[in-house]
Amino acid sequence: MDARIVIDLETATPPYEQIQRQISSLIAVGHLVPGTRLPTVRSLAADLGVAAGTVARAYKELEGTGLVATNRRQGTVVAEPRHEEPDASGQDRSPPQEQPPPGALEVMAAVDHLINEGTRAGLEGKMLITLLQGRLSQRSK
Repeated sequence: MDARIVIDLETATPPYEQIQRQISSLIAVGHLVPGTRLPTVRSLAADLGVAAGTVARAYKELEGTGLVATNRRQGTVVAEPRHEEPDASGQDRSPPQEQPPPGALEVMAAVDHLINEGTRAGLEGKMLITLLQGRLSQRSK
């Protein structure tokens, strides 16, 4: 995994949740594709300067959502997307996989930064959304 995960220890968001969010964002924008092997728990924990249990919890949460799968031989890998059962006509109802637009990874990193800074400033999610919507409406005028 060549993407950089950053832990902000000054935010109220627990480190395991920061790891989980960043990995799920990397999967969502297509930077981590199915089959990509994630670092071992110990390796990532050492790189980030956190306890192995912190990374293990993040991986467990990701596994619970179906984004990653863990087994003894391969370790933790990005899971194949879940496909819904075909409908009565035999058509697969799962949405097609799209390539992320150019710059999506950078935008996700900026969003993570915004969330961390807002949390550090004591703002709740609703307030962050309101601020963002306000700035977007100012730019569209």
